[in-house]
Amino acid sequence: MESYKRLLINNKAWAEDTVQRDPEFFHRLEKVQRPEFLWIGCSDSRVPANEITGTNPGEIFVHRNIANMVVHTDLNLLSVLQYAVEYLKVKHVIVCGHYGCGGVQAAMSHQSLGIINKWLRNIKDVYRIHQKEVDALPTEQERFDRMVELNVQEQVFDLAKTSIIQQAWADRGGPHLHGWVYRLSDGLIHPVCEMEAGTELDPIYRFDNLRNPKA
Repeated sequence: MESYKRLLINNKAWAEDTVQRDPEFFHRLEKVQRPEFLWIGCSDSRVPANEITGTNPGEIFVHRNIANMVVHTDLNLLSVLQYAVEYLKVKHVIVCGHYGCGGVQAAMSHQSLGIINKWLRNIKDVYRIHQKEVDALPTEQERFDRMVELNVQEQVFDLAKTSIIQQAWADRGGPHLHGWVYRLSDGLIHPVCEMEAGTELDPIYRFDNLRNPKA
């Protein structure tokens, strides 16, 4: 059997099992989605948002890219962020990285990898900012793991720099921002940082001409 056909067979079995357990599940799902969470995760196939959080379809709005990046020139990411924040009105935005991230590992090397070099340069900037801390760690594995954590931290900060998030904070006091790291070896998520809605930013990143909060 072709491997892709297995996916279709599995889908049919999943749908049938879901209906047996909850006959109205798909009827509810097709009408509207009201997720509380936007998940910005890594494209790595071992880190599926719903499975590792024990959530069902419709509970998490998901965007994934290499190394869970928040890049301000990435219109894909920004479109997802705007839709989730302004229209779905999610309460929480989660950036979730993972230990053993190939994107972070590649960024810490000196190899040219083609077009992805332009993407990985953003992670190299994270290393440049935190180089003293990272280089002080005694082993390569510790440096690698810390870079994964620092990358998540910087992406959360980059979220807060966007006018989308700052406008939502002014309008409705949300969403809250979270930085997590998933450990492949034990399946557990480790929170590394959090920003409450309205957190004071360095003035250089603050927009003073946002529209007035909605009544």
